[in-house]
Amino acid sequence: MLTLTPVSLAEANAFVAQYHRHHKPVTGHKFSIGCTADRQLVGVAIVGRPVSRYLDDGQTLEVNRLCTDGTKNACSMLYAAAWRAARAMGYRKIITYTLDTENGASLRAAGWTCAGLAGGKRWTGSRKPTTDLYPPQMKYRYEKTI
Repeated sequence: MLTLTPVSLAEANAFVAQYHRHHKPVTGHKFSIGCTADRQLVGVAIVGRPVSRYLDDGQTLEVNRLCTDGTKNACSMLYAAAWRAARAMGYRKIITYTLDTENGASLRAAGWTCAGLAGGKRWTGSRKPTTDLYPPQMKYRYEKTI
């Protein structure tokens, strides 16, 4: 049986470092949620401010990382829990992004809707990192309004 548990950013980041397929741990968060099965951590959601400055309006949160070990239903449980927590804290919207190669089934199961394609291109300009920090491919933005 899956259950939710609070986790620290350090604990969530350690899980992300071990299991996430294409992203590294994050620097900060508003809160993190864990999902356990038989008292073993099987997934985490790290929720923080939106990365896009255009969406960072003080009323919106972003699931910056969601990562599981593959346990069935853990993703949708964490997305739903993140939305409930954001709503309880007074936020009006919660968003997240998936790669265009991911199907978004967990998000749809948790009641999120696809808002369309977003970002995904390589950084340009003088502050461009020497290597890509994230996969340079299009992403879908999903959201749930509270």
